[in-house]
Amino acid sequence: MPVSISVLKTFLRTLFFLPRIPGRNGGQENLRRGLSPLLAATGITLVLVTGGCRSSEPAADIVIVNGAEPESLDPAVVTGQAELRVVSALFEGLTRSNPRTGDSEPALAESWFISADRMVYTFNLRTNLHWSTGEKLTAEDVRYSWLRALDPVTASSYAYQLFYLKNGEAFNSGRTNAGAVGVKVLNPWQLEVTLTQPSPFFIDICTLPVTGVVPRWVIEKHGDRWLKASPLPTSGAYELVYWRINEKIRLRKNRNFWETAAARNSYVDLLPVGVANVAFNLYESGAADIVWDKDLIPSELLGELQKRPDFHTFNYLGSYFFRFNTTRYPLKDPRVRQALALAVNKEHILQKIVKSGGVLAHHFTPPGTQNYQAPRGLRYSPGEAKRLLAEAGFPDGADFPRLQYTFNASSGGANMHEKIAIEMQQMWKEVLNINIELRHLESKVFYMAQNQLDYDISRSSWIGDYNDPNTFLDIFGSNNGNNRTGWKNAGYDRLLAEANRQVDPLVRKGLLREAEEILVEKELPMVPLYFYVGVNYYDTNKVSGIFNNLIDVHPIHWIEKKVAASGGRR
Repeated sequence: MPVSISVLKTFLRTLFFLPRIPGRNGGQENLRRGLSPLLAATGITLVLVTGGCRSSEPAADIVIVNGAEPESLDPAVVTGQAELRVVSALFEGLTRSNPRTGDSEPALAESWFISADRMVYTFNLRTNLHWSTGEKLTAEDVRYSWLRALDPVTASSYAYQLFYLKNGEAFNSGRTNAGAVGVKVLNPWQLEVTLTQPSPFFIDICTLPVTGVVPRWVIEKHGDRWLKASPLPTSGAYELVYWRINEKIRLRKNRNFWETAAARNSYVDLLPVGVANVAFNLYESGAADIVWDKDLIPSELLGELQKRPDFHTFNYLGSYFFRFNTTRYPLKDPRVRQALALAVNKEHILQKIVKSGGVLAHHFTPPGTQNYQAPRGLRYSPGEAKRLLAEAGFPDGADFPRLQYTFNASSGGANMHEKIAIEMQQMWKEVLNINIELRHLESKVFYMAQNQLDYDISRSSWIGDYNDPNTFLDIFGSNNGNNRTGWKNAGYDRLLAEANRQVDPLVRKGLLREAEEILVEKELPMVPLYFYVGVNYYDTNKVSGIFNNLIDVHPIHWIEKKVAASGGRR
């Protein structure tokens, strides 16, 4: 494929950051051959450290650069996009997302019946379900997995997705026992689920990894170390061969999966790469077939690379924003939060830093969200920002305490989060005459600080779990584990609850819009900056089975390497 001079310059600048790729037969030799003419012309000598490639290990059919190292592969506790992709391949739920549309479709359940009041779901499981290790998989396994995710001992950040179950929230908060939760096994192949109220997106909830089915007997035997069991029983299209930290995750086709032809590849390798230049070099050299995420494109090349046919951009349901710790002075005051929001020139940030990687946002729910029209939101208004800050007791920034803006490292070349933080720091100084310090944390420490409300203002993002406004708006509910602002608003909670009880889509839309007005115009525990534009890169002449959709879900079992005319893999 043609590569421009500027791309080659960046490629050369980052050669020395290439990691070894064990088990990728010929990968480093191909890299050496591909670079030799270029290096000879520039007079550079490249030494590749092989580090003991395992020659007996079969080559992967597909190699994917997957982003940061996963925190876990436990469906009940994972939250990051990189780990959610792997978990979805290993542990299937009752439904799953269609790779073309992102809509829900049957998975472990082949069908379901919904009662007239839309409160009771009867799921009919497939009768040919087995664990990857051969044991029968039944409705009792589904029930166990859901109750485990709800169990407060598990400490699942996504447990709230199962609060729609009757007594789900009560069990999670310790106010009742597991037997009271609305999940009942009728027989080995039927599960009856009772909800607290009609929830039009409940089938979508059943696609989420937190509802993935996990092996009870292994967890009870090994406890927190159950993922180290070998072999590890899985319910998805793939089984785990191994997970080598800072090296790769290797998946193997699950021969006992109910859909025997589902997985198109025998072996898939997922590489934990968090540096954009490294990811780009692996792809350019042929050592990787696919790179997910725009954060793994060198930011200085984004505009140019988006013109190439193997770089694919698409709109999806993702929002970049910053949140306030509303438990801290003076951020407890909505006027202060509004002033800080109105002082930020989002359009300038988009044009200078984000460029073609985002769309200006004044509300939280992205364009394309199904059956919804978001409110207008607040616009840049320096004069109003000054007025509100003065009204809150800080005229021209006088006596305003020194606060911190906390952010983590990003992978897109120079730190995108830091660039945005610097711009906002300057805007807050120029418009409001206040000093905001910048606090840069390593990612794990950053997310821990957010969870513990150990911050003043913090950069954030959210990717929709399904195509419904609820997947965005409910995270700021008072008891939601992903709220992380300390903000509680009874009116907001009531509107969400009312909306999600509604069967009439027009009434529901109005209630949700009213709730979002509280969120982004009145109370502002968070401030939206821009909506994501998705980018991934792969050669459509070599790889098939990836489809752009609004929820940015690309099931691994659909992806395959195309076969050349000679019969071999391209």
